[in-house]
Amino acid sequence: MEHTYQYAWVIPLLPLPVIMSMGFGLFFIPTATKNLRRIWAFPSVLFLSIAMVFSIQLSIQQINGSSIYQYLWSWTVNNDFSLEFGYLIDPLTSIMLILITTVGILVLIYSDGYMSHDEGYLRFFLYISFFTTSMLGLVTSSNLIQIYFFWELVGMCSYLLIGFWFTRPIAASACQKAFVTNRVGDFGLLLGILGFFWITGSLEFRDLFKIANNWIPNNGINSLLTTLCAFLLFLGAVAKSAQFPLHVWLPDAMEGPTPISALIHAATMVAAGIFLLARLFPLFISLPLVMTLISLVGTITLFLGATLALAQRDIKRSLAYSTMSQLGYMMLALGIGSYQAALFHLITHAYSKALLFLGSGSVIHSMEPLVGYSPDKSQNMVLMGGLRKYIPITRTTFLWGTLSLCGIPPLACFWSKDEILSNSWLYSPFFGIIASFTAGLTAFYMFRIYLLTFDGYLRVHFQNYSTTKEGSLYSISLWGKKIPKGVNRDFVLSTTKTKSGVSFFSQNIPKIPGNARNRIGCFSTSFGAKNTFAYPHEPGNTMLFPLLILLLFTLFIGFIGISFDNGAMDNGIAELTLLAKWLTPSINLTQESSNSSINSYEFITNAISSVSLAIFGLLIAYILYGSAYSFFQNLDLINSFYKESPKKYFFDQVKKKIYSWSYNRGYIDIFYTRVFTLGIRGLTELTEFFDKGIIDGITNGVGLVSFCIGEEIKYVGGGRISSYLFFFLCYVSVFLFLFIS
Repeated sequence: MEHTYQYAWVIPLLPLPVIMSMGFGLFFIPTATKNLRRIWAFPSVLFLSIAMVFSIQLSIQQINGSSIYQYLWSWTVNNDFSLEFGYLIDPLTSIMLILITTVGILVLIYSDGYMSHDEGYLRFFLYISFFTTSMLGLVTSSNLIQIYFFWELVGMCSYLLIGFWFTRPIAASACQKAFVTNRVGDFGLLLGILGFFWITGSLEFRDLFKIANNWIPNNGINSLLTTLCAFLLFLGAVAKSAQFPLHVWLPDAMEGPTPISALIHAATMVAAGIFLLARLFPLFISLPLVMTLISLVGTITLFLGATLALAQRDIKRSLAYSTMSQLGYMMLALGIGSYQAALFHLITHAYSKALLFLGSGSVIHSMEPLVGYSPDKSQNMVLMGGLRKYIPITRTTFLWGTLSLCGIPPLACFWSKDEILSNSWLYSPFFGIIASFTAGLTAFYMFRIYLLTFDGYLRVHFQNYSTTKEGSLYSISLWGKKIPKGVNRDFVLSTTKTKSGVSFFSQNIPKIPGNARNRIGCFSTSFGAKNTFAYPHEPGNTMLFPLLILLLFTLFIGFIGISFDNGAMDNGIAELTLLAKWLTPSINLTQESSNSSINSYEFITNAISSVSLAIFGLLIAYILYGSAYSFFQNLDLINSFYKESPKKYFFDQVKKKIYSWSYNRGYIDIFYTRVFTLGIRGLTELTEFFDKGIIDGITNGVGLVSFCIGEEIKYVGGGRISSYLFFFLCYVSVFLFLFIS
């Protein structure tokens, strides 16, 4: 056991050889390195797999009851000050190591297929491998300054990956927005670290927890100062985990490649804020005011994220707001002291949301041949629909991921979310009501995403494959209207004919003609492809394999959180064995953060309530966006509900307000733009005017006045006696006039 722990420092460093090799290759032999670019995916996956094996072994030892292991070595020593670096292995670290490595490996495999066509393939793998190294270093850090060092590296990698397609202005703006927003939180984190160093003279976790266990309860330290420093630490977690009000960067971060969204914006980087609070949980739990603030911020975030996801059209932005809402659940759980439930939901959500993001990447990949490489079109759910026929594997995995996030048993997120809901009701009915209502909203907007994407008919505008006219866009109505003018009628009619009109897709879809294929290069999906089709199609095996593996995690990972043993069943108790016996809040915490056992009757009652809310949300989404909408229209239920004019006007206005609120992101971005962006810009313009117009104006004015006076005086001293007498008489006259008056 000791022998394994001694080599745990290798885990964060394993991806570095591949990073350095790719960097040196691109610098010294760029042509050869780029020609062999697909080979670099194998060592990236291999070395991260070795790190995963190490992580699993460490976790097994932790489960078997091994003690916490910490190794330190001095980096800087100066008089009484000593800065140490090292690594800490405990249950929290082992969980995060497995999470990062498993999701990271699957994302790397997926990226090999998704990014195969991209010119920045090697640069992408270099960035993502460096991000993985930084994240592994973050979760194994043994003190605050080491966490901050890797915290900034993670932020830098996020900046590079969000702006990976930096030639697109919107992507460049998105990475800048993420960078600036996170700087607000990172500055607070740095101030909090320095504050606690000033209080304790140390940056080690044990010293901070000593404050929590001894000094604060005995009034041995200024509680106001400690609360302020803890709040600053929490501010760093707010920015990194996209909590209100610093959440605005996360939806825009979807401008990066989809594998990035699955890795850093669902499973790892946004979880860094939750990890920081979990690591410092023994400190926060001794500060009731900070705990209340954490729970309030989490509650606001989970509700706000759910409402903002209701009307989004971009499939990745909808999932981003869902991530924001689920992170709010974790923050709420930590704020009410439910430590194990928060970490449990962190695990289940990471795998389910990674599955959904990678599934959305497959959807985008299938849509690009129809609409081109335009995120505004390939990610727009309004243009999708009916994809279940063409990408059945992606559809199946996406459906299971959706049901998991909705909280349908026995999928992963059901177990963790149900526990958070139960603990919320026990802590405060206010938190319980909002968390339960948001659970229903989650089911609604997630099933809405699924229905808009896979149900119904394809609503996209197709390319005009006419041999006589070049590439104008046209649309064939889903309801069988006439073929637009200018479209090659023979080609369209050769696809299929229906009784109601013309439908572009049929069971036997022809290949694209050669002349059309030459004009449309985006149909090439893989190297050496002989046949290229116009209809949406499943991606390659390298993209499907991670989806299937993540589907297994989504189906079964939830069972690690609850098990029934004989003694517990005899007493009607369901014991959370893994979370209660293994997961303990960091180092030397004596308080219990949540109940280790629950009554089976209460569990079943709570489960029925949460599942009922989820099913209700699913049904509403199905009525509004699924095939049931036409059924209810035929029954005239919807129209009969709107017979009275005042009622119709009222509900139309409410619907319009809700849609406008959600689609415009709660007007928060507009508020920030007008108050902060335009306000700061106006302040700088005012400062510039004051500097140039007043400060420089006074200086320049004195010089100008001196110049003018000098120009006038030079004519006075011309040497003429008549001029002297004239000015003398003028001065005497003015003096006499003033004296007499």
